Amino acid sequence: MRNSILVASALATALSLSATAGAQAGDNEKCYGIAKAGKNDCQTATHSCAGTSATDAAGDSWIYVPKGTCDKINGGSLEPKA
Repeated sequence: MRNSILVASALATALSLSATAGAQAGDNEKCYGIAKAGKNDCQTATHSCAGTSATDAAGDSWIYVPKGTCDKINGGSLEPKA
């Protein structure tokens, strides 16, 4: 019985995490070149983890923004910049 509860709890956690990630990506877009140092959302070719960008506005670092707003942000791009 206890194992069933643990398995159910783990499954519920995994499902909620994947639903949250999907909703975030679905309602937002990656915007490159606007993240502050240490505030990027995910890895790039030059660093391996979220929050590890070393410089402000690095062209390969991105953050999620609401769809349709990246092009309105000064320096924002929907594609990585060199």
